[in-house]
Amino acid sequence: MNWYIWIVAALAYLVFAAWYFNWKGPLGPDEVTRLVAQMEKNSSQSPTDPDIIRKFLETDDGKEFVMLNLVRLHTGEVAHPETGQMTTSPEILQGYFGPFSKALFRKAGHPVFMGRKKGGYIDSWNSAADEDFQVVGAMRYRSRRDLMTLVSDPRFSDSHKFKLAAIDGTISFPMQLRMSAYLRPKIWVPLLLLLLASLGQNFLILFELRK
Repeated sequence: MNWYIWIVAALAYLVFAAWYFNWKGPLGPDEVTRLVAQMEKNSSQSPTDPDIIRKFLETDDGKEFVMLNLVRLHTGEVAHPETGQMTTSPEILQGYFGPFSKALFRKAGHPVFMGRKKGGYIDSWNSAADEDFQVVGAMRYRSRRDLMTLVSDPRFSDSHKFKLAAIDGTISFPMQLRMSAYLRPKIWVPLLLLLLASLGQNFLILFELRK
């Protein structure tokens, strides 16, 4: 019997599920107050209105969400915030995004998509002038609790200078996916484990038949 292959696959999925899904539920009132106060203390350079953050946290449903980011980078070369050396905005931004993306991944966050602008507004009315955002990206967060834990982390307060030096303007807002053509990890990971377990079982059966 090759039943142990399926036990390994099941254990692997349990490890994935424990990491990828939010098992703590929505934020409670005391957590909201504490996280907002911590953000205000550690993110003094952030222009985010605390009332907007508080409302977002108070309406927490415990579900995953995607943060959409519209970014306008400084054109040409700009001074590195530490060395003063002239370099490009994308290179400077890595000083912030590199450490942040690693911390985000540890909390089951990951990119959903990222792209660069290829033209001006094609369809627009009752809107402001083209803000000339050059980069559009979306990041998956496991929970609103994780978002606040990351933005309030004092380890990133020093790296915020890279973000300010590289970005000329930005707009970010959270959203929940209602329709998506891409296969999300919560779907493809169990399918992949089923496929690998099936292939492993078939391989062992063929190996035993050839003995």
